[in-house]
Formats: sequence, C-alpha cells, structure tokens
Amino acid sequence: MSIQSDRWIREQALNNRMIEPFVESQKRQGVISYGLSSYGYDARVATEFKIFTNVDNALVDPKNFSDTSLVHREADVCIIPPNSFVLGRTVEYFRIPRDVLVVCLGKSTYARCGIIVNVTPLEPEWEGHVTLEFSNTTPLPAKIYANEGVCQFLFFRSDHACEVSYRDRMGKYMGQTGVTLPKL
Repeated sequence: MSIQSDRWIREQALNNRMIEPFVESQKRQGVISYGLSSYGYDARVATEFKIFTNVDNALVDPKNFSDTSLVHREADVCIIPPNSFVLGRTVEYFRIPRDVLVVCLGKSTYARCGIIVNVTPLEPEWEGHVTLEFSNTTPLPAKIYANEGVCQFLFFRSDHACEVSYRDRMGKYMGQTGVTLPKL
C-alpha cells in the first residue's frame, strides 16, 4: 500500500469524479489553503454547522443520539465556544475507489490555534460529503472559516482490492449529504 501523488489524485478526480468540485492547484491567496497538494487534497468546510450546546441539558449518547444537544447554523464563519465541539461537512463530495483507503487529517494552521479536526478514514467505495468534527481545545472562542481549507485527505492505494467494501456491506453513512449525525 502506498500513498498516491498529485498526478494520481488529479486523474481520479477528473476521469472518475473522485472529488467534486475539484480544485486542481492550491488556492492560498488570503485564505487558508485548499485544493490539490503534492500527496493529498486539502478540503474545505461548507457553511453548514452543528454546534454542541448544553441549553437543554441533553445527554450525548452515540446509540440514541438526539439533536437537541445541537444548534444549527448556516454561516461563512463558525464560532466554536471554549472547550466545545462542532460538526461541519466538506464542500467536496468524495467517491473512493475500491482499492483505496483515505485518511483525513487536520491542517496545522488550525491545530496551532487549538482547533483539532478528528482523524477519520474514508473506506473503499464509500461516497458522500465528509462530516467533519472540530474540537476547540482552548479556553477561548475560536473561528472556523467556511469555504476555506480545514483538513487534508491522504490517499493510500492497495496492491489488491478489498474483498468487501463499504458499499458491499451497505455502510450506514453511504451517500451522506449535509452534516450527518451519529447512527446506530
């Protein structure tokens, strides 16, 4: 299994619609960078956010998740309260090939501000908008900028396609659009 280069990512994006919309080169002027990099793709966060709140004294339970613990916002900027958590989603829609595993990592610009993006895999033959999880580890409010880079996706291609893909086992997050909440 090896990491894939910009050439392979571009070819897959343009010929097989692996990433849509696809930005063929790094965009950096006045924004947190996004687009194709040497060995990855820097994705953007959309304007849709779900911010955790304790207003209704809700319990966060992954087996019985209630959205009463969330405030929904559509905005160009999201303010994450101190020591809090926000869900967002990528602008880009991904279609992962059967012989590829993708890993999402946070960008250092945000990490240096105490904003952590959860490390998450995109499994073979998964597709959808990626729901992103942001933690503000600081005692101060923190900003996330919509339509700018927030994470990088690394593409690892195997020598052999998997026997059972995410699509084959009908994974519960297949084809998700928008910010998708936990499912059992």
